[in-house]
Amino acid sequence: MARAGLDVQVFEAQPTLGGGARTLDLGLAPGLIHDVCSAVHPLAAASPFFRAFDLRARGVELRYPEVSYAQPLDGGRAGIAYRDLDRTVDGLGADGPAWRRLLGPLVSHVPGVVDAAVGDRRSLPRDPLSAVQFGLAVLEQGTRLWDLRWTEDRAPALLTGVGAHSISPLPSLPVAGTAMMLAALAHTPGWALPVGGSQAITDAMVDDLKAHGALVTTSSEITSFDELPEARTYLFDTTPRALLRIMDDRLPVRYRRALERYRYGDGVCKVDFVLSGPVPWTHPEVGRASTVHVCGDRAEMVRAEGAVAAGKHAERPLVLVSDPVLTDPAREVNGLRPLWTYTHAPAGSTVDLGDAVQAQIERFAPGFGDVVVERRTIPAAEMSHHNANYIGGDFAAGALTTWQLLARPTLRWDPWATPVPGVYLCSSATPPAPGVHGMSGVHAARRALKKRFGIRRLPPLGPRE
Repeated sequence: MARAGLDVQVFEAQPTLGGGARTLDLGLAPGLIHDVCSAVHPLAAASPFFRAFDLRARGVELRYPEVSYAQPLDGGRAGIAYRDLDRTVDGLGADGPAWRRLLGPLVSHVPGVVDAAVGDRRSLPRDPLSAVQFGLAVLEQGTRLWDLRWTEDRAPALLTGVGAHSISPLPSLPVAGTAMMLAALAHTPGWALPVGGSQAITDAMVDDLKAHGALVTTSSEITSFDELPEARTYLFDTTPRALLRIMDDRLPVRYRRALERYRYGDGVCKVDFVLSGPVPWTHPEVGRASTVHVCGDRAEMVRAEGAVAAGKHAERPLVLVSDPVLTDPAREVNGLRPLWTYTHAPAGSTVDLGDAVQAQIERFAPGFGDVVVERRTIPAAEMSHHNANYIGGDFAAGALTTWQLLARPTLRWDPWATPVPGVYLCSSATPPAPGVHGMSGVHAARRALKKRFGIRRLPPLGPRE
């Protein structure tokens, strides 16, 4: 909007910018910084927005480990997703050829797969063949057919771990969509960790915003529409619940009722560690991964995610782990290093799951407790304290069900526009889906520019334009 020549003002409730894409000193160890929510960025170089924005040209250094993600298994075994597809296939034994048949066509056409996954759901895909291949893979891995091609446990566990980012019962179509896109990206270009943490991405965006004349106001929570200045257009990067509160009776009754029916999903419990050394994984290749999905085989993950969906805490929860020092040695300070982890929990859970998370890691990395210097837990119920969009710990800003992927937040041809002229929703509660890809904002901005200002083409986003 700013690059189109408009006067833009941004209001942020928190004292720092970025929401979940922030990197802060949590006070756990002098000089040590931790990623507040997002840490690993599979879409940082792949989403249409970031391809155009060109993070690298703006000084954001994205580093890609040789291992994108890993799934440790009992007995010292593991499934390893290398950036190199051939190497991954070689390491999956009898299921290697099946992995290639499933993911090879997607890896060969990653731009088409990404466009299909993060498109606006209202336009024909630019690469129909890739979209069809992606859809067929999702149909297989999102239904009870998902075990037919596998004969061992490493490949299905590897795929299930990446799909479980969706925090949904397994299997399901939304989970499979997440799994197929992220698994394809794991092989090309890989899962990136930005040097300096996620804040580097946010800072590059804010710098460009200010360079085009935008005014950014922090520590400014908006609770009523009356607090906003007069403008031609308002874009809300909020949940539908916040939109309802801020707009109050300005929204038509029918639309209000539709937003009130919008479902929020289960949450996450964030556990930040300070370590005196690397995690002592039993399988050495696990320690080379951008992200480690810690739980066990596919059946165990189904039980864990099923327990959360039933409102319970899993006895052996699924834990996501990332060590930023792997690619950014400067993140280690005075011999101490941060470790980023979270686990899934029922919506609004107040339970401190720090012990359960540490026990799961210890299960596959004996001696882990010996390198733990400090630990901080944020239960799911408290996640909204640092980002109001994380209702009950739901960092997706809404349950990822099949219906809510099609009707997000309501069933409308233009889900970003509200019935109030000039008022738009542009958060993860709108298509395409959650993730650090920028596309919900792009889709909303495209429509606002066209309808409110008569601007039919998005302005160029490159750093030199």
